[in-house]
This record gives sequence, structure tokens and C-alpha cells, in this order.
Amino acid sequence: MGSGARLAALLALLALGAGDPAAATAREDTFSALTSVARALAPERRLLGTLRRYLRGEEARLRDLTRFYDKVLSLHEDVTIPVVNPLLAFTLIKRLQSDWRNVVHSLEATENIRALKDGYEKVEQDLPAFEDLEGAARALMRLQDVYMLNVKGLAQGVFQRVTGSSITDLYSPRQLFSLTADDCFQVAYDMGDYYHAIPWLEEAVSLFRRSYGEWKTEDEASLDDALDYLAFACFQAGNVSCALSLSREFLHYNPDNKRMARNVLKYERLLSQNTLQMATETVIQRPNVPNLQTRDTYEGLCQTLGSQPTHYQNPRLYCSYETNSSPYLLLQPARKEVIHLRPFVALYHDFVSDAEAQKIRELAEPWLQRSVVASGEKQLPVEYRISKSAWLKDTVDPMLGTLDHRIAALTGLDIQPPYAEYLQVVNYGIGGHYEPHFDHATSPSSPLYRMKSGNRVATFMIYLSAVEAGGATAFIYANFSVPVVKNAALFWWNLHRSGEGDGDTLHAGCPVLVGDKWVANKWIHEYGQEFRRPCSTNPED
Repeated sequence: MGSGARLAALLALLALGAGDPAAATAREDTFSALTSVARALAPERRLLGTLRRYLRGEEARLRDLTRFYDKVLSLHEDVTIPVVNPLLAFTLIKRLQSDWRNVVHSLEATENIRALKDGYEKVEQDLPAFEDLEGAARALMRLQDVYMLNVKGLAQGVFQRVTGSSITDLYSPRQLFSLTADDCFQVAYDMGDYYHAIPWLEEAVSLFRRSYGEWKTEDEASLDDALDYLAFACFQAGNVSCALSLSREFLHYNPDNKRMARNVLKYERLLSQNTLQMATETVIQRPNVPNLQTRDTYEGLCQTLGSQPTHYQNPRLYCSYETNSSPYLLLQPARKEVIHLRPFVALYHDFVSDAEAQKIRELAEPWLQRSVVASGEKQLPVEYRISKSAWLKDTVDPMLGTLDHRIAALTGLDIQPPYAEYLQVVNYGIGGHYEPHFDHATSPSSPLYRMKSGNRVATFMIYLSAVEAGGATAFIYANFSVPVVKNAALFWWNLHRSGEGDGDTLHAGCPVLVGDKWVANKWIHEYGQEFRRPCSTNPED
């Protein structure tokens, strides 16, 4: 029996009073008397009422599906909306990982729906996993954290840093893209970090309150869920008064929930034992980051978006056309800008062309994998480096060989393997970043020494794209940052001439606020440079 037939049989049984002996006797001989037929009009009217409610429900469901279709279609029709907007990127991942699944699996298994499910299942393995949704949510929290973004503003599509009464616009999108209550709830779904989760849950509750009773098929959460999670988060954060107020509101909408009723009694008992807590607003402390001891400086530099503090301007910094006495650069010298002296950092503008940058990205894209960092003798993916990378040999394309010649001419260093590593191309993800680190090895057991060509003496980093906001390279101890400059290359020495690591080269890739950041790294090693960069016993060299 099909689902439709089962539903009809069930409705008939309900309408005709299944289990009632008198009704059962009447059904046995309904055809034998018109009066019995007449009596059958009443249950049919009840069936019509049931069917009418079913049809209205189906009409509402179709309107809901049409609304969802129109919402997604409008996003695809407007080709000017950039996917580099982290809010848009997050909602795209959420739709593909969550919303579409909720829509598809909420439908009855008719032929059309079966075809829809089949189509969904064919592409399901190519869709983002739940871990991707979690990662995108953590990225929004990271941006909220590093750039001190206002959560309510973010939910409305506005990128603003709010400090006290001061409001700073960090990025003005061409079109506002707001988040729904369910979007905000999903951001805060991982409840372990209450400092970041509570503002998102508060915004989810606020938005759910406005649309209470307007449940959408694609949503996983409701006002009840948001109140439940927020109450628990407030309690865990020590704000019992807030937890009690939210739990009482929950019971207003769902009075039969025994678990929440027990929570209300517990919170009331706790507050009666400590009346001061009713009037005290708990301040949630920001969690410590064990691997990041320079957080304040790092985030302060990131918040400048790459603009250097004026008190670090130095008349010894200059711009020039650089040939490095190389015939290779005589006809087309590099445009050199000295950014900093100690450590020495130079920016070479227009080092690659648009076509070269695009070619490098295209060559690397099929090989991108999650970036790793050295951990003892192993290399592991970590939360403090969010990007994907690929390694390109210079034999992959003649253009890469030309690029190597240009780097060698400009730096005066030998960059042929094993004296330099292959070109590493990196693409940063949503809120992609790399927290403060050294490029050179700081431990004898580092995998860098497997090349048997010494430590990384220098870094040559090429910006292969522009970003709309964020993504600066911040030098922590030197206290300056460099914005992403498309097609430019950043160069610095990692080691002193004595071979000791230069501690002032501690640097970070700030989270990308808006944009698609690509870089290419060429790391040059000590060996092979003996006569190109002679050693010195002076620790300042």
C-alpha cells in the first residue's frame, strides 16, 4: 500500500469513528438503506474538513518552497554579489550543508520528490560536510574577535568595530547581506566558547522573537531552541539571573517542558541563596589562547588593516628602482619600497603581472590541500592556520622558471633546489589566517632540515590577489603591518648573518575580513648563499 493510500485509510478510520461498535455495525450494511448512506454524509464532511486542512498545509508548504527557491535564485541572478563576503560565504555553506537537506528531506516521497532526492543524493558527496559548517562559524567568530566586530551589525550585513561610543566602518559592502535567526543560531551552535557564542545566541533569540510562529522548512532551530541554548550558556557563564529569565520565557511558549521547569526551580534556589547575584551582571572573560602570547599586539596590528602607525615613519625609508646590479633587471627594474629597517623588509610593487598571478593560481588550484605546520618532527593541520596550499615545481610551467630567474636577480641569492624550496601557493579560506610564527626553524628537529641545506635565510612572498579588507601581514615585535598589495612581493631576512634567527621577524597573516587572498612563498635556505650573503660575527648584522 502506498503512502497516499495509507493516509486515506487512516483518515477514513478517524472520520468514521474506528473503535466505536455502533459505527462499525453501521458500516457493515451502509449500502442496504438510503438512511445509512445519508448518515455517511457526516463522516465525509469530516473527511473534507481533514482534506481541506491537508490541502492548506500543502499550499503553505509549496509557498514555503517557492519562497526558498526565489531566495536562492535571486542570489544566483545577481552576479555582482561577491562570494568573498564572509557572510555570504557562510550562508552558502550553511545552505548547501543544512538548508537544502532540510528542504529535501521534509517532503513526501512522491515521484517528483523522489527525483529531487535522487538529484540531491547524486551531489551529496560533493557538498560541504558538517565540519565545514563548524569551520565557517568559527571563522565568523574569529573575525568578530580579531576585528572587534559588532555581532548585531554583522547579522545585518554591516562590518563595524564598536569600542565604547566609537563606531568604525571596516568595510562597506555594495549590497547588505543579512543573517537569519537560524544562521545566528548555527554560528553559536558549538557551545564551548560562551564568550563568543552568547552574542550570537542573543541575536538569534532577538530575530526569532520577531518572527515567532513563522517557522521555515529549511531551519533547524526555533525560538525554543535558541532560548534553551542561551539560558544554558548564561548559566555556564555564571549569569544565573539571565538564565532564569530566559528559562521562564521558554516555559511561556512551552509550558509542558519538565526539564526547563526543573531548571527554573534550580535557578530560583541558587538566587535565593545569593541575592546579590540577581543585581549583578556577570562579565564573561575572554578565553585565553595558549599558543598566542602576543594576542593584543597581533590583533591591534590587524585592526589597522595594514596601515602603519605614523610614529614609525622614518626618513631612512625610501622608494627606488632596483636593479641589484643584475643585467636581467636593467630594462625593467623593480619598484622597491623599503618598509622597515630592523628587520629589513622591502615591498617590490608589480613584481608579477595579472596574467602571471592568474596562471600561478590556476596551476595550484587542483593540488590545494589543507595547510600544515611543523609540530616537532611532524607536520599537522592546526586551527591557528586556516588555508590550503600547494607546491609547484619550476618544471610545471616555463613561466615558473622565468619567475625564479626574476627572484634570483632581485635578491642576488641562489634559489635552485636544494638551496630553495619549491614555490608554495596558498589560498586562505573564510576568515583565513596564520597566527604569529617564524618562517625559520627554531628547533633542530624541524622538518625544514630534511633538505640538508640549512635554515630558511629569507622569505620572498608574492601577493597573487587583492582583498577588500583584512589579510595584512603583521610583524609583531617590530610593530608594523603591511597590507595586501596585489602583484607585489614582500621580502625579508629571517636570519642574522651569524646564522641566528631574527626574533623580530615574528609575523602573522591577519584574518581575511572580505576577499579571496592568494600568496606564493619562495623560501630560500642558508646553503648556497655563502658568497652571496657572507657571514658576520656581528649579532646586529
